[in-house]
Formats: sequence, C-alpha cells, structure tokens
Amino acid sequence: MKRLATIGTTGSVPMPAHAARERGIVAVPFDDPDRELALRAAVGGRAAFELLIRRHYDRMHRIAWRMTGSREDADDVVQDVCCALVDRIGSFKGNARFTTWLFGAVVNACRDHGRRTRSFTRLRAGWSVVASILRPEDGRDLHRRRWIASELGRLDRSLRETVVLVAGEGLTHAEAGAALGVAEATVSWRMHEVRKQLGERLGGGEV
Repeated sequence: MKRLATIGTTGSVPMPAHAARERGIVAVPFDDPDRELALRAAVGGRAAFELLIRRHYDRMHRIAWRMTGSREDADDVVQDVCCALVDRIGSFKGNARFTTWLFGAVVNACRDHGRRTRSFTRLRAGWSVVASILRPEDGRDLHRRRWIASELGRLDRSLRETVVLVAGEGLTHAEAGAALGVAEATVSWRMHEVRKQLGERLGGGEV
C-alpha cells in the first residue's frame, strides 16, 4: 500500500506522497490555517476553493479599496482576482502562507487596474484606518490623524502598497516582501521612509 501524505482534515481527500513531491509540495516551518484547503483547491477541490474565497473575500476587498481609493474599483479588482484564481490556484505549492500568495495576487491586480484607470492618485477615506495603525494613540488631536491620512495618499505607489500590507493588514515585513516580490529589508526600508516622509511634512521627526 502506498504511503499517503494527508493534506486535509477530517473528510478531506489525502494526496499520495509521490503526487505531493511531483507538485513540489514540501513540509514548511510555519503554521498556515489555509494550507490544507489551498492544496485541495490546487488539485481541483471546488468546495475548498469556494471556502477560501468566502474566508478571505473581505480582506481582499479591503486591500483593493485602500490601494485604489474606490469601492467600485475594489469591486472590479476582487472580481478579476477571483476569476483569475480559478486557473492560478493550481500553481500554489504551499511554500508560503496562502494569504501571502493571495495578497500578492491582489496587489498585482491593483497595479494592473491602476494602469488602466489611473485611479492610484485618488485620496480615499480608507487611509484613516491605516493612519491610526501606523502609531498607537498618544493623545494628539484628531487633526494630526486626518493630516496623516491625507498625506498617505500622496506617497509613491510602492510605499503605499507596503503600508497597506504591513500597517493595514498586519503582515510581517517578511510576509509583505513575499507578497510584493521584494526583500524583507526593502519592506523595512520602505516603512522607515514612510515615517520619515510624513515626519518631514509634519515638520518634525519620524511619525
């Protein structure tokens, strides 16, 4: 009897060990609550795929909204991503967290949409959420928070994308780097640059 490499929980269909090796699936040193579902979806599991979409739709939409500045644009971006994932999910190997892989797809879709619509220059109300996360509340007035929110919309696209994932979605610098296709050190530098630029515009040090 062939040894099986189980990729699902109760009720899931196990994948033969040789099939897992052929797809490049390897053991990973991190915990990913989506990994088993994603691997089942990658080999054609429709129910697993639908569950993943339902589980992460709101976060996908939030990221798209913050990056495009428009609910309508975010709707279009997420629809494009969901359609593309039907074909792309087969490339998921489990070598990174599923959300890191997924958010990278959302970022790329936002870039494509931005090139088509030139919507990246719009300011959006969603930045107020990111601004409040950049630094814990320290008693300074609401005017300062609103100023930061508006300034974030003026940042370079690469800095803005980084802030959305790190400050807005709570990804580590390593996870954000994987999603954006850059080194962890680059993400750290970008976050430093964001605080530096906002601090200079505010007339002081880093934010």
